[in-house]
Amino acid sequence: MFLEERHAKILEMLARDGKVLVKELAEIFSVTEDSIRKDLSSLELDGKLKRTYGGAVTVEEKLQMTEANRRRISDVEAKRKIAVAAVKLMTPQDLIFLDISTISIAVAQILEKTDNNYKILTNMVDVLVMLARNPKIQLYFAGGQINRSRDGFSDVLNLEFMSGFRPDISFIGAFGVDIKKNSLTSRDPAGGVQKARIIELSKTSYIIAESRKIGVEGTYSFATLDKADGIITETKLPDNLTSAAEKLGVKIISAEQLN
Repeated sequence: MFLEERHAKILEMLARDGKVLVKELAEIFSVTEDSIRKDLSSLELDGKLKRTYGGAVTVEEKLQMTEANRRRISDVEAKRKIAVAAVKLMTPQDLIFLDISTISIAVAQILEKTDNNYKILTNMVDVLVMLARNPKIQLYFAGGQINRSRDGFSDVLNLEFMSGFRPDISFIGAFGVDIKKNSLTSRDPAGGVQKARIIELSKTSYIIAESRKIGVEGTYSFATLDKADGIITETKLPDNLTSAAEKLGVKIISAEQLN
């Protein structure tokens, strides 16, 4: 097989699967792994893929992975404080929903080590992976078509599956929380629709958001704030915002107050 043909085949496989592995490609084409690495380097220089450890991914997927990883490493301490506050609101007899949110990852890091028999429903891959390690957790996972930039599922199949549940308490992430405008927003319409549906289905729902997201607006308005029961944030909010939230029937819970 000519070099150009091999490159074309690699790109075909990449478009189909989203990633390729050096070892597998070497076996498929009966060439050395060094030859495949040179192929991938050449294709990367042409802007046709992005090399990763042991293989390569599409350029689009690499951007999605970068965005997801960037969100994970921002405001780590604030997310940890919110997660601790959220866990304090949980009881083992409840069905608890954890939304696609980097704060949900922080919650899962705590629950991964718990001795309590919690019942957890989630549509986030990282949460699934961590909680599956704890045999004490009764775990339900809602799948569908993965959104790699959000590390989870929020498509029609996922929504249909989730609609059969009635969580006792749900923890919902948001890109923006505007108390004065009574607005909850996301950047992803599909994710926003899913968040709104879970709020409707849940007996009690809390918005989990760092204080920097208060007053911020995303591109898609998925619900009014008064549909939720409360907001959990890492620090005490100004009195005018707390008062505005109370008028909407929304409780402000700061991690500082619970410590």
